[in-house]
Amino acid sequence: MSKFKHLTQEERNIIEQRLISKESFKSIASELGKDPTTIAKEVKNHIQFRKNGCYGRTFNDCKHRILCPVMHLCGNLRCNRYCRFCKSHMCSALCREYQKEICPRLSKPPYVCNGCEVKQSCTLEKRIYSATHAQKEYETVRSECRQGLQITEEEAIRLDSIISPLLMKGQSLHHICISHADEIMFGERTLYNYVDSGIFTARNIDMPRVVRMGRRKKIKDRFKVDKKCRIGRTYQDFLKFMQEHPDISVVEMDTLVGRIGGKVLLTLHFTVPQLMFAFIRNANTSQSVIDIFNQLYLELGPDTFRKLFPVLLCDNGSEFSNPSAIEYDSHGQLRTRIFYCDPQAPYQRAAAENNHALVRRIIPKGISLDEFTQQDINLMMSHINSYGRLNLGDKTPYWVFASLYGEEILRRMNVELIPPDKVTLHPSLLKK
Repeated sequence: MSKFKHLTQEERNIIEQRLISKESFKSIASELGKDPTTIAKEVKNHIQFRKNGCYGRTFNDCKHRILCPVMHLCGNLRCNRYCRFCKSHMCSALCREYQKEICPRLSKPPYVCNGCEVKQSCTLEKRIYSATHAQKEYETVRSECRQGLQITEEEAIRLDSIISPLLMKGQSLHHICISHADEIMFGERTLYNYVDSGIFTARNIDMPRVVRMGRRKKIKDRFKVDKKCRIGRTYQDFLKFMQEHPDISVVEMDTLVGRIGGKVLLTLHFTVPQLMFAFIRNANTSQSVIDIFNQLYLELGPDTFRKLFPVLLCDNGSEFSNPSAIEYDSHGQLRTRIFYCDPQAPYQRAAAENNHALVRRIIPKGISLDEFTQQDINLMMSHINSYGRLNLGDKTPYWVFASLYGEEILRRMNVELIPPDKVTLHPSLLKK
């Protein structure tokens, strides 16, 4: 059964033909390899309503239309026809005895008149499924849903606070994008479109060259992330590095998203003790990741930092697109090494992905992280890291990490040991 695929014009033609042949939704669905409810929804969502009467008789949906003797509703006394035959449809507008009739067959499958044997002699309103009409409606909806701005209100406010003040100072968008690349995380062309659409405080008038110059020929947006940053940092480079340094520990780095456009988590998973740290960020930007590592470097000190984070393995997300800013401190000293997994290969960071399942027990997928603070995240990670693991000999990640690196580091990272009976892996843990 082909799921999650839109119906094609050919499939709609088959639906129309089978409805005329009086076949059931189940039979049509079986032929097309779809679910019967898919066919039912397709038909009901694309019904055409036609008031076209029948051969030799005009449209009339009054219950009394067959033997109704009423004449001259329009006031034309010269007319010698009954009003029920009039093409001006005066019955529904002027007759006091008018009562609308709807065919009772339309209240049950197939909901349309396509295969009705009395359609040619019926004057009631017809409900027709037309493959051509359905395809046009589908294409219109598809086109409309792909238009507009792909940005949330919160994200627009965040960008506005960065961009508009600088534009009003006379800076160009290009200059702003270069200076704040790790905070903005949007392409230059996209930002020009946002300014032109009026979602920022600044307007086109605040950019003199935009006002003076005509609209340029549209070109394809360039990919923001410079792929050169992955040179020497691929997964194959990682495997080679680990062969040369087999005793070195690896920390898997990833992003956990709540609601798109809102706060996100940066997770750091230690593969050997299976302990994970998590840090909340206001936006999924490269700068927010850099800021966290700079803060960790200051709080832990150079020696402890290099001991904990000798190698970082991450995916190809744009938030990790400035590896040099993470690898080197402010004095140009190497403090860690970053490597990237292959695209579409989450199994190369399977340990972190498995631990994310525990996070999702407490913060289900799709739940916004905007209401949570770092204290809430620390509490959640304390419970997760105090949860015993079978592959650790029923020990907790907290216990294994403390054995390897010392419990003092955990206290400095605000991770506490939770008694076994107090461990909670449920959304109720963070309910306020």
